[in-house]
Amino acid sequence: MTRPVLALTLGDVAGIGPEITVLTLLNHPQLRERCVPVVIGTADALRRGCEAVGADPSVVRVLSHPREATNDPGLVEVVQTGPELDHVPFGRLHPDAGEAAHRYVVAAVELAKQGAVQGIVTAPLNKAAMHAAGHQFPGHTELLAHEFGVRNFSLVLSAGDLYVFHLTTHVSLREAISGVTPQRTDSVLALVGAFTRALGRPGERIGVAGLNPHAGENRIFGHEDADVLAPAVERARAAGLDAHGPLPADALIPQAVRGRWNLVVVCYHDQGHAPFKAVYGDDGVNITVGLPVVRVSVDHGTAFDIAGSGQAREASLVLAAERAAELAPGWGHVWDAAQEAERALT
Repeated sequence: MTRPVLALTLGDVAGIGPEITVLTLLNHPQLRERCVPVVIGTADALRRGCEAVGADPSVVRVLSHPREATNDPGLVEVVQTGPELDHVPFGRLHPDAGEAAHRYVVAAVELAKQGAVQGIVTAPLNKAAMHAAGHQFPGHTELLAHEFGVRNFSLVLSAGDLYVFHLTTHVSLREAISGVTPQRTDSVLALVGAFTRALGRPGERIGVAGLNPHAGENRIFGHEDADVLAPAVERARAAGLDAHGPLPADALIPQAVRGRWNLVVVCYHDQGHAPFKAVYGDDGVNITVGLPVVRVSVDHGTAFDIAGSGQAREASLVLAAERAAELAPGWGHVWDAAQEAERALT
């Protein structure tokens, strides 16, 4: 099978993105057997990353297009995207770094639209830096959805066989509560069904976490679980999904960690992220379901406090690239199923 070409966006160059990218590409030659990783970024940032981790900066090779990649495990091959950023210091919020992080993602999307890459793997960006540059997106997921022109998508945390879908993500808790609507819940449950069918696991159980403590406790702690989530679960079951809930999150998520549930839907960012990161740490990745190509990201931030020090660990980025390489060949089925699910909701 032809190895998929993956666009590795460099993220915020003031953070640990350059270091973990260099470590991933130089220290894990087995990755080259599964994919052709090409960095979308700037050569000077990668050379600084090399210096930070004790690698020879001369291993950075500039390409004009991914088709020029040799996939040499001794090289870090980059499509130069925009001007050099050697004036941006490590560990400091800088609008030029935010502008560049946005530019790398836009370039990767364009390459994906052209068919030049079959997947996107993202190093972390800094939302405040991106906003300072004038790009008011809550994060990578929303930026990618905007650039691809899709409306029905979900942030999915994954470790092993566990997939945690989110109804809302980068919004305030107040906005998250109002964002748990019948339409959004139907949409995400349809995405879960599309994802499982494409992966050949259509009959698997789906656990839906309650929004309120104890899933509302028969309306004692709020009405959203009974009025919004429970009817959506019933509609999903009527559509053929083995959905269950809403279930108290403090019971559902520990059960999922122990393997009782592989597919979980949570209501808001920290309901999924906090326990997931506590359990899986660097062993988790972030997948966006609903895009025409697979996108997988590290499940950590820019780590400005250690950027440039050589302390950063690349485990999550390696895992993200491996997962993208695994999913890319069959992602067309996921995309087709996601489109079908979106049409069914309109």
